[in-house]
Amino acid sequence: MSSASKPEPQRSVTLATFLPYRLNVLATVVSGGLGRIYGERFGIGIPEWRVLATIGEFKRITAKAIGQHSEMGKVKISRAAASLEERGFIQREANVDDLREMFLTLTPAGQSVYDEIVPLALNYAAQLTADLSPDEEATFGMLLDRLLARARKEFDGSEP
Repeated sequence: MSSASKPEPQRSVTLATFLPYRLNVLATVVSGGLGRIYGERFGIGIPEWRVLATIGEFKRITAKAIGQHSEMGKVKISRAAASLEERGFIQREANVDDLREMFLTLTPAGQSVYDEIVPLALNYAAQLTADLSPDEEATFGMLLDRLLARARKEFDGSEP
């Protein structure tokens, strides 16, 4: 009986081909590029943009729901919301069904900023995918959805 030797476990990683690293680099570069666009023009950072964009999308939403939607932590959302409220971009309304919770909505000034940023953000996204065919873009979107669903299911216990 021959004993087959087990392959040696890999002891190093090549970051340039390591998927988690590549996804992180891509997210950092993409967020940073978009962040420069709205940061220079409107003086808001990435967390503020995510909160503003989420409120703009849903119109009226709680901080907890923003966290669930945007994968942001409570502290980051709280600081971003406070900054946006201080600048007059959002307002808080009590939830009459649960007084511990507040609904966040855009003010007219916040809606105006949102309305200006959205075309810039959409143009930025279009530029990112300009070299992809429509089929490649659809496949890429589908693959991102599958990777996110798998990561949530396997590694953080949440479901998509």
